[in-house]
Amino acid sequence: MNRLTAAISAFIALGLVLLSCVFVVDQRQFALVFALGEIKTVINEPGLNFKLPPPFQNVVFVEKRTLTIDNPDSDRFITSEKKNVLVDTYVKWRVEDPKVFYTSVAGRIASAEDRITRSLRDGLNNEIATRTVNEVISGAREQVMEGIFNRVSEDAKQIGVLIVDVRLRRVEFAEEIRDSVFRRMESERKTIASELRASGSAEAEKIRANADRQREGILAQAFRKAQAIKGDGDARAAAAYAAAFGQNPEFASFYRSLQAYRESFNKRSDVIVADPQSEFFRYFRAPNLKR
Repeated sequence: MNRLTAAISAFIALGLVLLSCVFVVDQRQFALVFALGEIKTVINEPGLNFKLPPPFQNVVFVEKRTLTIDNPDSDRFITSEKKNVLVDTYVKWRVEDPKVFYTSVAGRIASAEDRITRSLRDGLNNEIATRTVNEVISGAREQVMEGIFNRVSEDAKQIGVLIVDVRLRRVEFAEEIRDSVFRRMESERKTIASELRASGSAEAEKIRANADRQREGILAQAFRKAQAIKGDGDARAAAAYAAAFGQNPEFASFYRSLQAYRESFNKRSDVIVADPQSEFFRYFRAPNLKR
């Protein structure tokens, strides 16, 4: 019985020793294998692995995924104009060199994020302090982010971290200067609008003047052409009349007299005082014409 108990105890002890020699590396982690307090192996690939039992070797796991530092509170910075702006940022990062990461911050995520946050604030302060409010908000925003990214990346390499991305999520004025800045922006926009309206009015006047000048020229040309056509028509009509009346002068005299009668007695109220024997009434007295 004692032998059986000893065998079972030995088997259990052997199983525990074997279990302490086996470990599984998750795809989301790095594995650091220590031997007597010194890093001997860094395992990057997931799977089943073996080591010596403690205290000869032990394993520490380090996060492999991309993490986010999301600052819930806005940080205050001063621009080159000595105006305060509030900036919200976030940083995407991951461990690139687990050995350096462990020796620098003992593998603690919180320590690494604190180091990155301090470097981020220093970079923001340096970039914003040399730029105006307008440049920080819109004019040079890409350059600001690029400068911050380079600074934070350089510092993060010292702790084995790769900076994936740095973004300015929101940049706004501090409460005490917001109204004054908005008033200045409104005044600038009104000035620009007035200049655009004045420029537009001047251009409109120029277009109208040019159109009026072209209109006068077109009308003058049309009137000149119309007068020429009318003159040519009158000349042709006169020639036709002359040719026709030349064939029968008596009829021509009769036709002109009829026109004179029509013009003289155009209305019922028209009255003419003349001698009935005058030449004007010749065709009233002798209407018959010789052919």
